Amino acid sequence: MTGDDPEAFRARREALKARIDPLDKDMIDGGDRGAFFDTVYDMAGGDAAGVPWADLKPKQQLEQWLASNPGNGRTAIDIACGLGDNAEAMAAAGYRTTAFDLAEKAVSWARQRFPGSAVDYQVADLLNPPAGWNGRFDLVHECYTLQAVPPLMLQGMTAAIADLVAPGGTLLVYTRIRPDGSETSGPPWPLQERDAMGFASHGLQLVSRNAFELLRPDRKIPHWFCVWQKPEIG
Repeated sequence: MTGDDPEAFRARREALKARIDPLDKDMIDGGDRGAFFDTVYDMAGGDAAGVPWADLKPKQQLEQWLASNPGNGRTAIDIACGLGDNAEAMAAAGYRTTAFDLAEKAVSWARQRFPGSAVDYQVADLLNPPAGWNGRFDLVHECYTLQAVPPLMLQGMTAAIADLVAPGGTLLVYTRIRPDGSETSGPPWPLQERDAMGFASHGLQLVSRNAFELLRPDRKIPHWFCVWQKPEIG
């Protein structure tokens, strides 16, 4: 949708989102998340406005971090890559990038958008990753994955993300945030601050935390962009 009018895109997104929300609420117990995401991509019918998490551009905070931290051939992985914009930014910054999604339709769409890409796009499950992925990646990027699953899945997902980071490697986490103890009626489920800090329980050390808000016509959405590091071995 390159060149699409932003207001028209936003209007289509709101209309299509009204069709998607009831489906996601049926998945509140964890359900078959793969089937849900495939349904979303099917319903989008090739219009990225029908994919609520697709911006068709990399996240600004990721781009800024990459500008100061080029890859120089190091390994990277983009979790739940969607339509591929963040993964492409990582590859352009010099990382040997793997990107994966639970939804086969998302991976196919990303490959179509970026023919000849250096990114290795794969269909995979974060909770059951391919052999050899754990501890392999110098850079791990997680954007909106944790907030997309019911809270009962959060602990296992956090551990699985931490496991991907190589010793001495970096984890970037981009998420909506809410105060500890506050109520939410997802999806999505913005992370409580204590849950966003849960990577510390898996041996990672917080390097920086950027708190910011995304402005919408009717609200402000608090976010964190956190940089974590896994200590070297020995």
